[in-house]
Amino acid sequence: MSSPTEDFSKTPKDARLIHLIMTSLGVPAYSQSVPLQLLTFAHRYTQQIIQDSHVYAEHARGTNAAINVDDVRLAIASQINHSFTGPPPKEFLLELANERNRKPLPQVLPAYGLRLPPEKYCLTQPNWATQGPPPQEQQPPQQQTEQENKPGGGETR
Repeated sequence: MSSPTEDFSKTPKDARLIHLIMTSLGVPAYSQSVPLQLLTFAHRYTQQIIQDSHVYAEHARGTNAAINVDDVRLAIASQINHSFTGPPPKEFLLELANERNRKPLPQVLPAYGLRLPPEKYCLTQPNWATQGPPPQEQQPPQQQTEQENKPGGGETR
């Protein structure tokens, strides 16, 4: 883990800037991969904003139009609406929890052994039907020919 006391003279300027931001936010230690991940995120985000701004500028003012501040603001607003979503409001979560908790849990019956849910919810049963061996057909006894019944073996030469 990195700490604020390490020497960053050989690190790139952007990584040192990320380190200063982390220090100012009160992060005492972090993994060495964190600045790289944050730089990658910032690069992708900035690239997407510039591409969207270019599309908005072309749409508003035609091809090869220069990007202005309004295009960038629109791209940022669009990105915030689609990429970053906040948690639901606390009131909504409390209402949802109260609704869920209105129905009490079923009573636990005293029993010995392992307590499992009903068999239809268990994964301990096979989920296929097995077939036994195929039934053997009753074959009629072979009828013996007259030659086999003769004394002497029935072979003729």
